[in-house]
Amino acid sequence: MTNSGSNTVTALDVVNLRQDRVIAVGRRPVGIAANPARNEVYAVNADSSSVSVIDTASNQVVATIGVDRTPYSIDVAQDGRTAYVANSGANDVSVIDLDRRRVTATIGVGEGPGVARITPDGSALVVSNQKSGSVSVVDPKLYRVRTFFSGCPSATAVTILPDSTKAFIACSGGHQVMVIGLARAATASMSAKPDRLLAFLDVGATPTSVVLKPDGGEAFTTNFNGNSISEIATGNNEVGGTYQVGMRPSQGVVTQDNSLLWVSDFASGAVSLYSIDDGRLLMNVSVGEGPDALALSAAGHLLLVVDSRSNDLAVVRTKTRALFTLLPLGKQPSGIVVKAFLVQ
Repeated sequence: MTNSGSNTVTALDVVNLRQDRVIAVGRRPVGIAANPARNEVYAVNADSSSVSVIDTASNQVVATIGVDRTPYSIDVAQDGRTAYVANSGANDVSVIDLDRRRVTATIGVGEGPGVARITPDGSALVVSNQKSGSVSVVDPKLYRVRTFFSGCPSATAVTILPDSTKAFIACSGGHQVMVIGLARAATASMSAKPDRLLAFLDVGATPTSVVLKPDGGEAFTTNFNGNSISEIATGNNEVGGTYQVGMRPSQGVVTQDNSLLWVSDFASGAVSLYSIDDGRLLMNVSVGEGPDALALSAAGHLLLVVDSRSNDLAVVRTKTRALFTLLPLGKQPSGIVVKAFLVQ
């Protein structure tokens, strides 16, 4: 967990449910990501213009990589060799070679980029530009923007389908989600397609996240000022419905069996459990103050909830659907990532 108010990252042992170590990083760490191919986690330090590389076996910072001004988020390619950092203060994205621990390219995008996501197949980098209300699609091999889309006020969260064919972007300054079809090369059965705007979908007020089911068939927006979630069919780009949940829903996560959606209700100090199969709210579970970022443990037995106002982590057992314990974090915790060790 990144603790932006105390310039640290908290490492927790989710097997024994205890604090393992508090790791000093740069100033105001915000974004965090795990490497899918090696035992490393990366913390983005907004006020230090850097990325801290943390070895998850030793829970120590093993490198610090300088990037551009006010970095906000980081994403890592599936092969674990390249990372992409959205620098909100510099209007660009830093490309990091994780083997050599250095920036290899800087790509200009729109104004105030907040999130940069690489597609699973590595064919496109999708960047939401919060200040300009736009989306840049970058060619990650040529290091340049290949398509630009406007009309998405306060563009924030970016979610990409597992087959890399579509991106869904939350337009948090309004009540819509932008859907972009991503370019595809020609095959024996399909002609080539360019990047293209597919739809603007009406959801609830102030969508802050777009949460995808593991199978990619549906996505859900958390509508912060609408006190609701909206269900999106990703195949035909249609909103199936908008449903009331708690107060100021912020983030969400779907269980691996695609059946349940957990939602953090920022203003009520609780998480909501929504049944996707039944289309109804099942229950609310009280946690700490200001619940925001969520994650499920690797086996799915625990729901981990970052309480940004009470500075702790709520641990909910998913089988009993009850709060099990609270673990202390640093000041103003924000990001969370779960990293399972890779045996080497």
